[in-house]
Amino acid sequence: MKVDLNADVGESFGRYTLGMDDHLIPLLSSANIACGYHAGDPLVMEKTVKLCKNAGVALGVHPGFPDLQGFGRRNMDCTPKELKTMLLYQMGALEAFLHKDGLKLQHVKPHGALYNMAAKEEELAKAICDAVKEYDSSLIILAQASGKLYQLAEKMGIPVKAEVFMDRAYEEDGSLVNRRKPGAMITDEEEAIERVLSMVLEKKVRAITGKEIPIQADSICVHGDGEKALLFVEKLRKTLEKEGVTIEAFSR
Repeated sequence: MKVDLNADVGESFGRYTLGMDDHLIPLLSSANIACGYHAGDPLVMEKTVKLCKNAGVALGVHPGFPDLQGFGRRNMDCTPKELKTMLLYQMGALEAFLHKDGLKLQHVKPHGALYNMAAKEEELAKAICDAVKEYDSSLIILAQASGKLYQLAEKMGIPVKAEVFMDRAYEEDGSLVNRRKPGAMITDEEEAIERVLSMVLEKKVRAITGKEIPIQADSICVHGDGEKALLFVEKLRKTLEKEGVTIEAFSR
């Protein structure tokens, strides 16, 4: 059995450092790199791409809403046209740093509020799919299998993989519990690992209500800005390898 292990990285900005990318990236198989809208600046983007190249980690775009202050986690009212051009802009910005080293993008994973909204609003999901299809139809979209973005990408013939979260709780419909609700974040590493094993090996997870729900896990995400991100990934890798699960990027 194989599974991809990804994290959101490159989310520092200017003199502000977020996450432990130097230590985290070598433990991943894929990385979602911020493109300057919710986090990241040109110097951070260039450095992050270099870290991924040196570690042999597959590269992905992590586009979000233009909301540095809110870290892209606040909903924005954008037209599909606006959203589509925002994605094209961010994909092009990141790929400039890959181009000079002959590297290729593997995937696109929307960030924060955009990710959650696209799981529920077909119009936004369509804008994302259109942007990816027009930019590079070989790119993989990472999304929740229960959401509109995943379903529409499949329908449009765009490569898509189902993502699950190690450090987030789920509602019964398969969506993520809002960060403002109690219990939304999984902070205990043993609980987090137990949940991942259930998602990967048994294709199910316990929702915040206590009900077990079906779930598809092609890729596991850990938020790079999480307080225990490095600890989570270190322990998860060891546990998955012990269970005979290979951690591997899709492009491998």
